[in-house]
Amino acid sequence: MGTHEEERLLLEQGFVENERNELYTGDGSVDIKGNRILKRNTGNWRACPFILGTECCERLAYYGIATNLVSYLTKYLHEGNVSAARNGMCTLTLSASVPAFKPAECLDSVCPSATPAQYAVFFFGLYLIALGTGGIKPCVSSFGADQFDDTDSEERVKKGSFFNWFYFSVNIGALISSSLIVWIQDNAGWGLGFGIPAVFMGIAIVSFFSGTSLYRFQKPGGSPITRMCQVLVASCHKWNLTVPTESSLLYETSDKCSAIEGSRKLLHTDELKCLDKAAVVSEGESKTGDYSNPWKLCTVTQVEELKILIRMFPIWATGIVFSAVYAQMSTMFVEQGMVMDTSIGSFTIPAASLSTFDVISVIFWVPVYDKVLVPIARRVTGKGRGFSELQRMGIGLFISVLCMAAAAVVEIKRLQLARELGLVDENVAVPLSIFWQIPQYFLLGAAEVFTFIGQLEFFYDQSPDAMRSLCSALSLLTTSLGNYLSSFILTVVTSLTTRGGNPGWIPDNLNKGHLDYFYWLLAGLSFVNMVVYVFCA
Repeated sequence: MGTHEEERLLLEQGFVENERNELYTGDGSVDIKGNRILKRNTGNWRACPFILGTECCERLAYYGIATNLVSYLTKYLHEGNVSAARNGMCTLTLSASVPAFKPAECLDSVCPSATPAQYAVFFFGLYLIALGTGGIKPCVSSFGADQFDDTDSEERVKKGSFFNWFYFSVNIGALISSSLIVWIQDNAGWGLGFGIPAVFMGIAIVSFFSGTSLYRFQKPGGSPITRMCQVLVASCHKWNLTVPTESSLLYETSDKCSAIEGSRKLLHTDELKCLDKAAVVSEGESKTGDYSNPWKLCTVTQVEELKILIRMFPIWATGIVFSAVYAQMSTMFVEQGMVMDTSIGSFTIPAASLSTFDVISVIFWVPVYDKVLVPIARRVTGKGRGFSELQRMGIGLFISVLCMAAAAVVEIKRLQLARELGLVDENVAVPLSIFWQIPQYFLLGAAEVFTFIGQLEFFYDQSPDAMRSLCSALSLLTTSLGNYLSSFILTVVTSLTTRGGNPGWIPDNLNKGHLDYFYWLLAGLSFVNMVVYVFCA
């Protein structure tokens, strides 16, 4: 029997809907063809394996490239430490495997620079990856959360757990990359090491489309950026009008639903009253009855969308410094590990493989948080999710300060040993086990579980219905801006500390530098950032 025929018979039989077992989802979700769908046949956890599997494979592919990128830049493209830390799949595979695109090998201590064409192919591949990741990341977490109906009390609780297990899947992919893929890159060749992630990206695509019949889709509500611009233009256009004291006099559609497709109406708030001018009905509009130009008159819901985004901005901005700390895992932590003892007997550990402990930390903390900490916190706070999103992020920011302090202490010990053994002028590894880095990686993983997952929850839950993908993109934008901030700090630090012929904090020979000062600087910035966050939150 067809789906629509089944629905017709159920309706004819007087099927009674209630909150826990209603026929359709209450959030207006539809199937891929735009039809209303039976709630019991779609979404929920039954659709999540395809989404989580896709994210796992995509992250395996991404981290298979990002984790060991600094090693590739320094050993293969022959860049210095600072340049490699700043610069941060098929095209990239060509760069590592096709002879014409591969840089020349080093001859003794002479390492020829890569040609402009070789750099062009390499960076073209990197920016294709950035483009693809930018398209996937903000949508996949929101799409996964959309599989749970906000109007159903049981599914609403499950949605809170989804973000934890989403991040868990991310780190399963990262675990494979930071161990197996990194080892292949260092020992079996970069062509194979970049080719395997490309294959897994293909598997991710197949996995995602396999679950199409089970997915719940939200109707697109148009461009949120356009709507925000309309509010700004309309409010400027009516800057000389007075906002009425009664909010009921502001413009809003008389329909039960919002004028924005797929969005519920939002109540008026008294903050940022200057934006309310966009919803003031002018005398001319009142006379003609023409309210159709959204660049001159906006609904209250449309104005409130922009207000919500502005209110979230301070919380969003504090995530940038945390992301700069997180960026050290694939940059300075790796370079620090490269000048430590990486051997266990006859086996050599790639420095980038230590990020495995960050992943293990995340994999450890996600179930502990979801199954242990949340139930305990729920009894204390009385909140369904235990901690609020803001509390969760604040804990993560505090842990990030401890992470950078731990990294600085390890570097102090490493430099002290280098001086004692007379290795300051030699660009060689110090006989201090790389496993001393484990605490900083483990603390960073704990900070991720609290801050990054808290961000995903916060921006999804606090955003208006038709702006969830945009707000998820904004939360992920902090990662990108954090990398740029890290690069900027590195550039400034290098410029200031190399004056007068000094080697600087981060020279190519780290034994002559003071990487510990750089870590303390980030620890200080993280502490100040945490104080600002507490004030804003």
